Parts: sequence; structure tokens; C-alpha cells
Amino acid sequence: MTETPSRGSYRWLNEPRWYLWEGGFLLIARADGVVPTHTHHAIQIVVALEGEVAIRGKEGDWRKGAGVIVRPDAAHSFNCNGALGAMLFVDPESTEGTWLGSALQRDITMVTGPRLASSAQELRRFMEQPFECMEIGELIRHCVQALSPGAPPARRLDPRVTTVLNAIREGDDLHLSLENAAKKAFLSPSRFAHLFKEQVGLPYSRYMLWRKLTRAMVAVGSERTISAAAHAADFADAAHLTRTFYQMVGMAPSVLMRGTFAELPSPFDVPAERPAVQNLRAPTA
Repeated sequence: MTETPSRGSYRWLNEPRWYLWEGGFLLIARADGVVPTHTHHAIQIVVALEGEVAIRGKEGDWRKGAGVIVRPDAAHSFNCNGALGAMLFVDPESTEGTWLGSALQRDITMVTGPRLASSAQELRRFMEQPFECMEIGELIRHCVQALSPGAPPARRLDPRVTTVLNAIREGDDLHLSLENAAKKAFLSPSRFAHLFKEQVGLPYSRYMLWRKLTRAMVAVGSERTISAAAHAADFADAAHLTRTFYQMVGMAPSVLMRGTFAELPSPFDVPAERPAVQNLRAPTA
């Protein structure tokens, strides 16, 4: 059984603003304290708009800076350090995630210079003049693309894996077994399991747990209770969701019940028409 990480000492210093979709989020907040070691499948971007944040890997010293990118599935801990910042979780299998991820040579990358300045400038504009800057989905894509050097990579996931990933994202539940996923890919379960881990970077069961967690993140805000969110995201119970949250995010799921919450379509999908942000409100604590 996986051990639950120790609780952190973090605390909000202002009202956090959450923009969530199934697969990731944008958080804008000022916080203080340490988020203990955890591991998640998203690419994590942090842009400090005032002050600096600090980060370290599973081993090593703390490093401070205004910009940080964490590679998927890399163990790390984070010190909010009293900074006002924007944190972005990016689906590494998306087009933009593949582009950004292809440039990451280390588990943790400190970012400076024009790449960071462009993202920081647009995020500040969004905070100060939200009705006069770019639309939220466009802003999120801009930040990721600004931090992705060079041209988009030619590499794409194997289409058999893509077929399964699309089925998971578009499905109403998260009960797609390895055997049924393999059928969709026209492979044996053992061959599909090997291909999936090779392409995505983690076992199928672990990926499915991650997808449940991202669904639960959205559900916490809309359902207003941890128990209801656990049920909506197919966790055994609230305790199971809480343990998984600590392991993958380093925080309790109740952090999503502080501040304002907005659900939006994935910024990294490309539908013909992009719906507007839905249901901006302040969830109950």
C-alpha cells in the first residue's frame, strides 16, 4: 500500500481563483508554506507574478525562481514562499503538452527570460483587466506555447493509444478495463499494456487513477462535498479520494472549495466552436 505523504504547512494568503477542466487546471493565488513531495502525470508550470517560489526534486536542494516547469511523473515538493503566482497543469498527451514536454531535459526546469516574461505579462493583464484581455482558453494556450521553444515536434502518439485515450476522455464513466481498452486497440492485453506504458510513460491502471483524480477536481467544485465528488469520479469513498489527492497533488481535495471556481472546456481540444466558461462562482467551504 502506498504511504500517504505528510501534510504540508501551506495556507492561502488571498482568495484563490480556480479554472478547471477534466485533465488540468489554472490556479491564480498567493500562498505560503510547503506542499510536500508528490507525483502527478501533468506537466506543471508555475509563473510567479510577485516574488519567487522554490522547488526541489525527490533529492537535492531547494531552488528559487520566478518560473518553474515540472516534467510528468517527477517527484517534487514545492514552497509557495508567499508569492503571488499562476499554476498550470497541462495534459502531457495533448498537442501543446507533447510540444512542451519534448523540450524538457530534466525533471525540473527553471525558466527565465523572454519565454517567461511573455506568459507573466498576459497573466497579469488577466488578473488586472479580465474583460479586456484574451479569452481564458486562449490565455492558457498562449502560456504553454510561449514556454515551448522551437517548432512543434513531429512525434505523435501511436494511433492505437490515441483511440483509447479519446475513449477515456469522451466517456461518461471511468470503467474502461485494460482488456476492453486492448480490444479497442486491436491488441492483446499484454501487448497493449506494454505499448501504453511505452507511449504514455506510466502503467494503464495508474493513468486511469490520474484521470479519475482530474475528474474529481472538477467534481469537488460542482458537487460541493468530497463524498459526492468521490462518487462522481468512481473512487471507493471520500477517504480513497483524499489519499490519492495527497499522493498526486500534495494537498487535500478541500483546497478546491476555497475561493472562486470556474469549469471550462479543455483549452487543448480544438472543437469548431469553443464554449464559454461556465458557472463562475464561489463554492461553499
